[in-house]
Amino acid sequence: MGSSHELARNGHKDVSLQELRWEQYHSPRNLLLALVGEVGELSEIFQWKGEVARGLPDWTSDDKEHLEEELSDVLLYLIQLADVCGLDLGQAALTKIVKNARKYPVAEQTAASTN
Repeated sequence: MGSSHELARNGHKDVSLQELRWEQYHSPRNLLLALVGEVGELSEIFQWKGEVARGLPDWTSDDKEHLEEELSDVLLYLIQLADVCGLDLGQAALTKIVKNARKYPVAEQTAASTN
């Protein structure tokens, strides 16, 4: 997956320079706490909406943009956390998918849902 900083460096030189100043504060603990805060902000968007239809057909473009921003914040902190911890998040996700497929085979899930 590469370094989380590659995302910023691949077209936004001003962002990578800003990151250099903030990198001293990007310990695993601090990044995790920032991630939790961003998940809280993401949760607030859905807090009083009840069930939401797939594709968000009843949402305004402003609501969708706000959701995109908060999802992006969560994703970026997650990538940074994995990077600072020296983990390959892409490979970890693929490994987890394989583990889940072995643990919860589709045939068993289909049989259980028909009972």
